[in-house]
Amino acid sequence: MDELNRRNFAGMVASLLGAVAMAATNAEGQATSAATAGAALAARPMQNLTSGVFKPQAGKGMQGGHESHQFTAGMLAAGNIRLEMHESVQQPGAPHEAVGTHKHSEIWLMQRGVATLYLNGTEHTLEAGDVGLCCAGDEHWIANTGHTELAYFVVTLGPPE
Repeated sequence: MDELNRRNFAGMVASLLGAVAMAATNAEGQATSAATAGAALAARPMQNLTSGVFKPQAGKGMQGGHESHQFTAGMLAAGNIRLEMHESVQQPGAPHEAVGTHKHSEIWLMQRGVATLYLNGTEHTLEAGDVGLCCAGDEHWIANTGHTELAYFVVTLGPPE
């Protein structure tokens, strides 16, 4: 792909949705039965998402050099795929978040700045226009390694957690 634009990004999200749907119950640490998935849903019910336009919600303000604005979070019509979208901003020199692993996959679309994306022991550089992908179960963190504000849009897809 020579150029990343909104249409290409949307196609990537659609492809990832399909992959997550097929693998939602097979990845290590994920629900292995409908009963387990149902119990997770009952413990933390989420809204069912419908098609529409989502505006950013008010954030909590800058905390430790990080700020985030959620657009939406909930369950897709398939009933076993959780979707969450938010925008994050990190100031220069802000510490990265703790190394994490999740049952969901994450896509980062870099809007501005320079970041280091740590994936399973390897550090990658992301710049404005780049897309990073972290599959379910991968160890990861992202940090602002530039001299200006870092901003990126995040889409998470996977089973309810």
